[in-house]
This record gives sequence, C-alpha cells and structure tokens, in this order.
Amino acid sequence: MKVQITLRRDDADLSVHDFGTGKALLFQHGLGGNEAQVAQVLPKGLDWRRITTECRGHGSSTLGTQRPFSIAMFAADVIAAADEKGIDRFIAGGISMGAAIALHLAKTHPERVVGLILVRPAWSFARAPDNLAPIRKIAALLRSHPLAEGQALFAGSATAERLRVEAPDNLASLLGYFERPDALAFADVLDDIASDGTGVSQEDAAKLAIPTLVLGNRQDAIHPLAVARLTADALPNAHFLEVPAKAADAEAHFAAVRTLIQQFLITEFKHRSVAQP
Repeated sequence: MKVQITLRRDDADLSVHDFGTGKALLFQHGLGGNEAQVAQVLPKGLDWRRITTECRGHGSSTLGTQRPFSIAMFAADVIAAADEKGIDRFIAGGISMGAAIALHLAKTHPERVVGLILVRPAWSFARAPDNLAPIRKIAALLRSHPLAEGQALFAGSATAERLRVEAPDNLASLLGYFERPDALAFADVLDDIASDGTGVSQEDAAKLAIPTLVLGNRQDAIHPLAVARLTADALPNAHFLEVPAKAADAEAHFAAVRTLIQQFLITEFKHRSVAQP
C-alpha cells in the first residue's frame, strides 16, 4: 500500500511517500534524486514501513523561498514528516545526500534514530568536501552561462576528462544537472548543499552506538570509497561493506545493495523493538 501526501513547510510543499506497514524506515534520496531513486536500492516486498520525503526542489516538492538550503533544513523536513505520520522511532537511511541527512538525524535526534543505513556517502565530517567541488562548479556555470554553453564548458573541462576515465557514471549525472527543466533555480540547491556538511564531527559519531550499515563502491569520485570507510570507522557499531561499482555494472550494484540492506534489517532488527522507547 502506498500513501502520498503533501506537507506544507514554510512556503514549500513537500511530497511525502509512505509505503507498507511495520517498523519505520525513513530513507532519503540523493542530491537531484527523488523517491524513485530510493526504490532502486530497497528490496521488493520489504517488511517495513518506508517513508521518503522528497527534499525541497526534488521530485514533486517545491523549492520554497527559504535560503540557504542545508542538510539541517532537509533533515528538519524529514522529522516534520515523521511527526505528521505519528512515527516516533525509526531507522534513518539514505543515498549520498540522503546518507548525510540520516547521519544528521542520528546526532540531533538520538532518542528517535535506532539504526542507520548509509549508501555511498559523499560527506563524512567536513563541510564542502573536495569530492563535491564538481557540483559547486556546475552551480557556478548554471548561474553564469546559458545551459548548453555551460554544459559544453563543463564537458570540456579537465574535471570531466578525469571523470570519463575514473567515474563515467558520475559524469553522466553531473551533465544531467544542465538538462533539468528547473536547472537555473536548482543551482541554489546544488551550491548550498555541496558547500554544506552533516553537522556531525568524528567525536559526535563516536557516541552513535547504534547498528549501522555503510555501503561504498569504487569508480566513484563523488562518493569516494575512502569517505564510506572513514564514516564507518568513526561509528562504533558500523558494518562497512563494499558493493560492485555502479559505474561498472549498475544491475549488480543495485542487487548487492538490496541484498545487504535486507540482511542488515533481518540480522539487526528482526527481534529488536523500533516502535517503543
């Protein structure tokens, strides 16, 4: 069963997708993604209630006028959706930016987050990490050039040449930002989020002794394997696993992610209470 509602936050309308029944899993998409991206990485027939709030400017959610955008803003929207749905305790998870949101939630709402699933994290503990510099560059090009010209400039850059060899999947996603119908308005999201951080330090992470799954892959310059390992090393109850590179074999990548998430949920939470404090 799927229920979709629109949640008003400030002057933004957020699309909240609610699937299934059972223990709650709040799972967020990546930068530029939407609910469909989440569906790719979660097992079919998952025996959990999965809720995804499409972040401002993503999917069918509107941008609103509040600025700057931030991980903290998006996390607050996720909590508001959980409150609206009457969900107290939950596992927080996500892909890339969604993983950053989940980590922020674990720090700011430790009484509510009982576990973490971090898929291809792009942030660890520093603001504006170097691996997100290409996204900040794209935001600058969107603001300073016509779309086709900006895309051509980025495609011909040294960064793009490197990514063609090292991480072609990243390059395709980055070039796709120029093709969004809301590309110019979305530049604010790209710049603000790529310049932000989780708000979680390594010292904060060391206090998050909850079951955590961290998945990383190679051939990924935006989501370096080293970031996934660093994040997992800082969390005292984290399991780090490497999955096949999405750039090399997307089907194998998604199959492995789904399998490992299923195994984590069964192993760690089949007999563990989530709903009750």
